[in-house]
Amino acid sequence: MKNTICICLVVAASMTAFAADKPNDAKALQGIWMPVKAELGGQPMPDAVLKTITLKLDSGKYEVSVGGKPDKGTYTLDFATKPKSMTITGTAGPNSGKTFPAIYELKGDTLRICYDLSGAKRPTEFKSIAGTRLYLVTYNRKKE
Repeated sequence: MKNTICICLVVAASMTAFAADKPNDAKALQGIWMPVKAELGGQPMPDAVLKTITLKLDSGKYEVSVGGKPDKGTYTLDFATKPKSMTITGTAGPNSGKTFPAIYELKGDTLRICYDLSGAKRPTEFKSIAGTRLYLVTYNRKKE
């Protein structure tokens, strides 16, 4: 009985330590993000298009506005993968019912995401390759 209690305490302590080491990306990702650079299928997106896009992340929900047209859905994060990954699921707008596997990197107020817009496979690196539907975008946090 003593051994069982000790094992439970050790497991609980190690889980708490693991949780404390886990990145706090869920909270840090929240906010409004503006794209500063993007490529789709290896081709750069024009600045004029980038200026019409905003991304809002809030507690597992996203809202993207492209030229004033909204797209809404949910996102989940996976801290255990390398690179870290996210799964985006559209619930309203042009991507309703679609799921996009992605990877992300957060450094301060810069967020880089590589999405597979075909929905086929999670990217393994931050590259947008010609002939694919890989969308690589770098966002900066919008300052209030």
